[in-house]
Order: sequence, then C-alpha cells, then structure tokens
Amino acid sequence: MRTLVVVAHPHIERSRVNQRWLAELRGTPHPITVHELYKAYPDFSIDAEKEQSLLAQHDRFGLQFPIQWYSMPALLKMWLDDVFTTTWLFGDGGRAVAGKELLLAMSIGGHEASYQSGGLIGYTISELVRPLQVFANQIGMTFLPHYKFYNANKASEDEIDHSAVSYVEHLTSPDLNPIVVRKRILDEMKRNGSASL
Repeated sequence: MRTLVVVAHPHIERSRVNQRWLAELRGTPHPITVHELYKAYPDFSIDAEKEQSLLAQHDRFGLQFPIQWYSMPALLKMWLDDVFTTTWLFGDGGRAVAGKELLLAMSIGGHEASYQSGGLIGYTISELVRPLQVFANQIGMTFLPHYKFYNANKASEDEIDHSAVSYVEHLTSPDLNPIVVRKRILDEMKRNGSASL
C-alpha cells in the first residue's frame, strides 16, 4: 500500500510533536511519501494539477495537522478546496480517489476530558472533524479511524516519542479499513463453514 501523508502545520519548527512525527514517518521502512504543505506552498499558491497527480499515485492519504480553533490550518483547507475540484472529482479525479482511504492525524493542545460532552469544549474531536468525514464519503473514499494526541503542549519527550511510534503503527495498519476487516471475517467464516447469515 502506497501512503501519502500531507502535513499542514504553519509553524512546524516550533512543534515538538509534529516534528517528532515527521522524523518517525521519514525513518519508517513502510512506503510513505511525506508532503509538507507549508514548505511546498509558502505563498499559498497551490499547483492543483501537481497535487492531483500526487494523490493518484497513492492508496491511503493521511492528513497530519494541529487542531487550531477547533478546525484545520488555513492552508490545508485551501488545499482541499483547490485540489478536490468538482470538475476533477467527477472526471478523471473521481477515479483517482474513489475507493481510496483517508486518515486524520491530529495534535491537540487540550486534555482529552475537555473534548467530550460536558467538558470544557463540549464536543469530541470526531464531531469537530465531521466535515472531513462527509467530504470523504461524498467523493467515495473510506474514512478511517483517526489518530489523536491530546495535551500536546505539555507532553513529555517520552510521551511524544511514544505517540510518534503509535502514529506510524496506526497509519500503516491494514486493519484500519472496516471494509477489509469485515471481508476477512466473512472469508474466515466461510472457510470454517460457520457463515449462516
């Protein structure tokens, strides 16, 4: 499986978590392409055709970003708007991304307890990123379980190191796709003669 990770952090040089995640991504033996948006497009002038070509070459897409004001950084939103155009999606692009997988990897400054009903924020991360889930569903992609790292601002180096290893394990797991897991379970049931649905 060819994986593309689009990293969108406007100040990555100041982010202990996202820098460490990048190092782990670059050091893994898995076939992962790392694409840093803020380095590629410091002037916010996105080459949509180049990005579309890059997407077409991969099977799983990861979007790595910090949660900022309960959403994604500005350049990532612009990238989604500029690259995933209606014309492209309902032409060749639709075939280029339909059936592929989308995963979010997010660093979050606050505590996990804040991001729940009754917490300080009052909404879960899953609720805050629901527009990205709808986006994936509408263009025929499989939205995978996301990776979240809370308390990023105050995390120890050991916690950050552990999160980086866990992140890459999560990103590269073949068992993230519920369709694949369901098919494997059904195949095993058939082989064992216990499929009585």
